Amino acid sequence: MPDAVATRIRTALARVIDPEIRKPITELDMVGEVEVTADGTATVGVKLTIVGCPAADTIERDVRAATESVEGVSEVDVRVTVMTRDERAALTAKLKGGRAGRVMPFGPDSLTRVYAVTSGKGGVGKSTVTANLAVALAARGLAVGIVDADVYGFSIPGLLGLVDASGASVKPTQVDDMILPPVAHGVKVISIGMFVDDTSTAVAWRGPMLHRTIQQFLTDVYFGDLDVLLLDLPPGTGDVAISVGQLLPNAEVLVVTTPQPAAADVAERSGLVARQTGQKILGVVENMAGLVQPDGSVLELFGTGGGAETARRLSAGQDAPVELLASVPLSVGLRTGGDEGVPVVLGEPADPAAQAIDRLAARLAVRERGLAGRKLGLSVG
Repeated sequence: MPDAVATRIRTALARVIDPEIRKPITELDMVGEVEVTADGTATVGVKLTIVGCPAADTIERDVRAATESVEGVSEVDVRVTVMTRDERAALTAKLKGGRAGRVMPFGPDSLTRVYAVTSGKGGVGKSTVTANLAVALAARGLAVGIVDADVYGFSIPGLLGLVDASGASVKPTQVDDMILPPVAHGVKVISIGMFVDDTSTAVAWRGPMLHRTIQQFLTDVYFGDLDVLLLDLPPGTGDVAISVGQLLPNAEVLVVTTPQPAAADVAERSGLVARQTGQKILGVVENMAGLVQPDGSVLELFGTGGGAETARRLSAGQDAPVELLASVPLSVGLRTGGDEGVPVVLGEPADPAAQAIDRLAARLAVRERGLAGRKLGLSVG
């Protein structure tokens, strides 16, 4: 019966996921009329969020495949239209879950683990660690997002392959006042690099503009329900670090440093600034540790002990010691993966650097936020 086939089609379409919003298109009210003739010809209406939706081809292809898989369908006609203004408004209201227009969803009451990745100076591989850690967490089944808060030196889009043929960063989709972040390797990403026309453009902003940008990334970008949000901070102790401390006092800080003992001086400062804003230092990640040789020996190009020394200094005066959570060795695969937009944890999982980052991801993946002191949204009837 045509009506029964149409019902089965709608059930099948619930398996089609919007690649940007990461929810079933049926749940997003993107499915219009579904009609089936006596000879099995199915006509399926699909309503895209905006004109020129970058996911249009993917959605149409998946809708066609899902419909063709239904018993009783002999031919499929997918008719693509665009949501009306009222339909888009209803969608954004649904996604916001009844929250006001500009409410930051990652505050102290959130179940999302927020990790701010920082360093005392540039060039220590902070962004590379962030990108690979995010992908490793996503590979373990977690919902993960990245805010590339390194406004002056944004590099996350390139590290994750979110660039087009010209080398420009992939642009996010905007639905009314809601920004949908591009997705790479299962990670939702937002970066100032996605809003400039040329990746070589220099961003010359002062404190107030930087603060508003970070705030907008945290309020207007729809990440959905995340298990983990990583922020790739600029090096040092400047305006962005202070803004993140004000906006996300509940964030936990990962300090990235290198093996030189002298690097501990600089790395310690970034951790101390985070602590002054009320954030907790989760631990230290030592990057560019020894280079593993073919014979199994290790060449310590940058010395040893910097990560442990940073952790020791940051532990001073604390109830619990700050741990050295990971030591990531120098790796050609780590570097080439960043150049090619394929993180080493995916491209070369047997690489020593990939294994070190994956072990760190394994530790972080099992951490849960406690409910003590947080509102649960319950009321007494």
